[in-house]
Amino acid sequence: MSVTTVPLRPVSKGGLWLLWFGVAALIAAAIAFALMSTPRIGFEVVKEGTGASPTRADVVLIKYEGKLDNGTVFDANEQAPLQVSQVVPGFSEALTRMKKGGKYKVSIPPALGYGDKDNGPIPGGSTLHFDIELIDFRTEAEVRAMQQQMQMMQQQMQQQQAPGGPGAPGGAPPAP
Repeated sequence: MSVTTVPLRPVSKGGLWLLWFGVAALIAAAIAFALMSTPRIGFEVVKEGTGASPTRADVVLIKYEGKLDNGTVFDANEQAPLQVSQVVPGFSEALTRMKKGGKYKVSIPPALGYGDKDNGPIPGGSTLHFDIELIDFRTEAEVRAMQQQMQMMQQQMQQQQAPGGPGAPGGAPPAP
């Protein structure tokens, strides 16, 4: 068995630069295509907030109004507590870009909203438009601690109002 070798001509320095330029152009075109085909939210700062931004693990308190393309309001709330990770992807992305006290206009394309499925008053394939004010946010641990405090206070109040409990009418007469 014999092996035939084929001599290769050396590549000139000019040819090598041309090769690298071609590879770089191909990579740039691939990145541009990926960015153009990835759905993105529209995000406009109306009033810049201050401080840090919430994370996906945080709970936010927001004021918002949601509209469809035709201006129909499908939802609004003056003080809505929301877990950032529990909302549609576009809304979650917007919340993590906000700062406390800020006001924002956000447009969420269907791919980052409800997609092609109808969701209550929102028809499938709808772009969602929101006016959002980030009032405050807390970590999930802080919210759990606050909830536990509230439960303890409620239990104490129920015990005080129970028949025969401290401070209840008809309890034992005071000792002389």
